[in-house]
Amino acid sequence: MAETRTPERATSQGPGRLLIAVYLLFAIAATSRAGLQIVTRFNEAPLAYLLSALAAVIYIVATVGLARGGHTGRRIALACCTVELVGVLGVGVLSLVDPALFPDDTVWSGFGSGYGYIPLVLPVLGLVWLYHTRHERA
Repeated sequence: MAETRTPERATSQGPGRLLIAVYLLFAIAATSRAGLQIVTRFNEAPLAYLLSALAAVIYIVATVGLARGGHTGRRIALACCTVELVGVLGVGVLSLVDPALFPDDTVWSGFGSGYGYIPLVLPVLGLVWLYHTRHERA
């Protein structure tokens, strides 16, 4: 017999809408901040500003993946949330252990302390939501 798969639940329904809105807000905030820093003061802290730009790209792509849903959207969102969590943990630790690495804050510095630790919580919520919506409930 052929294996039947349970359809995936939409990631953009219910609480997913709020998650997408927060990701979109962070995409706009991180893009604006990184863009301004790169254009006006890139030579002061290039690594920090490029990491903020990377975070912005990840937030944009995660927003699209969550909003799109479906198999491809979910895979994109899963990859983004995973990279984002590793990034915020890695940069968070490095920014505390060796502050000289980041003469200016990134979105992920101090585990996102400059943004109320939302950058630390957001990928966790994204991963939990993707897990929660992996299959429709019977």
